[in-house]
Amino acid sequence: MAKKTILQVVCAVALVALCACGVAASPSSPAGAGCRKHIARITEYGGVGDGRRSNTAAFAKAVADLSLRAGDGGAALVVPKGKWLTGPFNLTSHFTLFLDHGAEILASQNLEDWPLIAPLPSYGRGRDEPGPRYSNFIAGSNLTDVIITGRNGTINGQGQVWWDKFHAKELTYTRGYLLELLYSNNIIISNVTFVDSPSWNLHPTYCTNVTISGITILAPLNSPNTDGIDPDSSSHVKIEDSYIVSGDDCIAVKSGWDQYGIKFNMPSQHILIRRLTCISPTSAMIALGSEMSGGIRDVRAVDNVAIDTESAVRIKSGVGRGGYVKDVFVRGLSLHTMKWVFWMTGNYGQHPDNSSDPNALPEVTGINYSDVFAENVTMAGRMEGIPNDPYTGICMSNVTAQLAPDAKKLQWNCTDVKGVASDVSPVPCPELGAAGKPCAFPEEELVIGPPELPTCSY
Repeated sequence: MAKKTILQVVCAVALVALCACGVAASPSSPAGAGCRKHIARITEYGGVGDGRRSNTAAFAKAVADLSLRAGDGGAALVVPKGKWLTGPFNLTSHFTLFLDHGAEILASQNLEDWPLIAPLPSYGRGRDEPGPRYSNFIAGSNLTDVIITGRNGTINGQGQVWWDKFHAKELTYTRGYLLELLYSNNIIISNVTFVDSPSWNLHPTYCTNVTISGITILAPLNSPNTDGIDPDSSSHVKIEDSYIVSGDDCIAVKSGWDQYGIKFNMPSQHILIRRLTCISPTSAMIALGSEMSGGIRDVRAVDNVAIDTESAVRIKSGVGRGGYVKDVFVRGLSLHTMKWVFWMTGNYGQHPDNSSDPNALPEVTGINYSDVFAENVTMAGRMEGIPNDPYTGICMSNVTAQLAPDAKKLQWNCTDVKGVASDVSPVPCPELGAAGKPCAFPEEELVIGPPELPTCSY
């Protein structure tokens, strides 16, 4: 892999941003909405886009009405230019939510508009607090054929009130996410900007065949837990050509928390992440875990860029998690200003309650990194497995980490890990012995639906 200059990186970031803004989209990307037989505007249901009056009733009425067209060619709800204030609302099947240029859906900042819902069965409780959780802003369960797209309209979570209350420890329940779909399939999310989520942004959970393409996610760098995209116990997920600035991991692949995730037993698998640009100074570009108790396997990360980000593709686990992280294939990383290029953590100690099993140890194996270039690096590798449960099958090949002026004297810190390395600079720790060939990467293409749909301008 040719070493990339800062100019090349800036150009790559600019290209991703143009795609995310709908200025130039690849002909093969799902840039438009699947054509629906029935089309309506939110104004037809009493919606007012002045940013002040609530549209909660209008969105509920629109979705309820358009759900009746699911079996007759489906329906699209168009949100035109304006600021559309609303409380949380649900989606329906065979449905497109289309945000026109200049359209901004604003989440209500009145916590009374956010009802409580049950915790996820694979978590056993809310992620922030025990018990139930606040509803998600846009949600749906047991849906099929759902598209969220447009001409780069915005979904704004107006999260500051939530962040302030979280920091002040004034919340009794877990914050809702900006978008969460449960038990759903054939999902496309494209050409939309997500801003200031109360917590995680996009959370496809127990889903199959999810395509997320050409989106932008923005949150202040100090905002708490504003993960970009969290595929959770989901299969066949494609994330591509997107730009994320986050106060937490840009992407975090998950599959349930400790004994609840072990019991639910639904892995995240067959996940493709490509041409992502991430900025997250205190977190990872891609994290695997820390909630991974249902298992994570067959994750492929290709041609991704991180700028001013703490680490690249990080594995996060710990005693009590159980499950596994295996068959991870990373190829083509361009990293600029990093604390750690490689970081594996086996000491995550957060548990849902005091019934986690200390004998539930995770299996971490088959982790492959190739064609990595990093510059302005503080430390090349921090590789921490678990005593009596080492992380094995680690492979690194064709890696260059150029050190920052204030780089650590010790460039590798490796404990309880085993693997091989070839053509790696600086010279890796002894736990990574010499390899005779490049790291593995699957030859077969990972096919992820739904199939590309015809586009409509609406």
